[in-house]
Amino acid sequence: MALPEAKQTATEARLAALELPEGGCLKAARQAALSRVQTMGLPSRRDEYWKYTRPDTLTAAEVSKAAVFETGEAPMFDGFDRLKVVFVDGVFDADASDDLSLEGISIERIADICEKDIHWAKDLYGVLEARGQTPVQRPLAALNTAFATDGVVIHVTGTPSKPVNLVYRHADEASDAILHHVIKVDSGASATILENGPAAARFNKCMEIDVADGGALHVVRAQGRDHERRAATHMFARLGTESVFKSFTLTVNGVLTRNEAVVELTGDDAVAHIAGACVGDGDFHHDDTVFITHDAVNCESRQVFKKVLRNGATGVFQGKILVKEGAQKTDGYQISQSLLLDDDSQFLAKPELEIYADDVACSHGSTSGAIDEEGLFYLRSRGVPKAEATDLMTLAFLAEAVDEIEDADVAGAIIERLEGWLARRH
Repeated sequence: MALPEAKQTATEARLAALELPEGGCLKAARQAALSRVQTMGLPSRRDEYWKYTRPDTLTAAEVSKAAVFETGEAPMFDGFDRLKVVFVDGVFDADASDDLSLEGISIERIADICEKDIHWAKDLYGVLEARGQTPVQRPLAALNTAFATDGVVIHVTGTPSKPVNLVYRHADEASDAILHHVIKVDSGASATILENGPAAARFNKCMEIDVADGGALHVVRAQGRDHERRAATHMFARLGTESVFKSFTLTVNGVLTRNEAVVELTGDDAVAHIAGACVGDGDFHHDDTVFITHDAVNCESRQVFKKVLRNGATGVFQGKILVKEGAQKTDGYQISQSLLLDDDSQFLAKPELEIYADDVACSHGSTSGAIDEEGLFYLRSRGVPKAEATDLMTLAFLAEAVDEIEDADVAGAIIERLEGWLARRH
């Protein structure tokens, strides 16, 4: 009697639906990443760092369709003087993008690394992602390294006169986008990256960032517009001596969004700030998972996250500060807070500290609750209508995270978008 065929695992089914890009100078890095995925397996709810978020739609062999949705509003950062790099359903669109030439920075496509013999990008591709697999496994990031066929490699050599804006657009309701960006910041150089997206039915993006001694990089992301999208983003950053890396993410809409940030402070006096604000309504699940490792002396890290949830929306925060032995004079701060506008929404948090040095100042905290009735009463007693008073208090709550953005114009654009979201709720 013939034996029944063994059922494919979720990992096997997903890998069978993908095709590893052929040959080239990235072949070894891609094959190593594929091996990591096969060894780890794709995530499930049994995994400690996925117990609050169902990864099924992110790991399924077939993508769930997502309607192409237009909000009627101009995309974030449209009014800014910036160098625009556009991807449609995960594919670079040269016609919609600006000329990629800008003093102080070079921008090329991942697809051109081998042909143009971009040594630094070839040497860095997949390296920080692989480092970030310990002590927590991140198989969706390894999947990205193995199968991404587009993205940009950005080399910051000076101080460009304007930010680079990575724009992601959605045109195909069944698009399954996998993008990989590699960014290198030279010693003493600095730049700002603005991102609009993710935009695809399913979106898997990985960004590897290497900041040399004295370098600085600011990344501001505006995630919204696509109501039905499912996205997993991964940011891996390594910081040298006296370097600075600051990231802020605004998330609005989307059925499922998982943002992971993994930061290593490997040089003395390095600074890392990771912040975010999200607003969720109804069938909305948003997960921020952050892991910051202090492995040098006198470094500073901040994690500041705010979430506003209503109509059954779910917010998740998992944040960890790891201070290694010898990382004295560490200053680590972490706060996650949620404002629940009804009894049906929920906030799930897992703040962690792990410290192996004795001369540190580290703190973490997490709170969740309804709007402050005393504050609401105060505003209403002065003639402010209830809906407007609620909006004012909600915006003030979120503004504490937005304040982490150094550029006042960028912060203003974020606040304006939040005001629009609040206005549409009524």
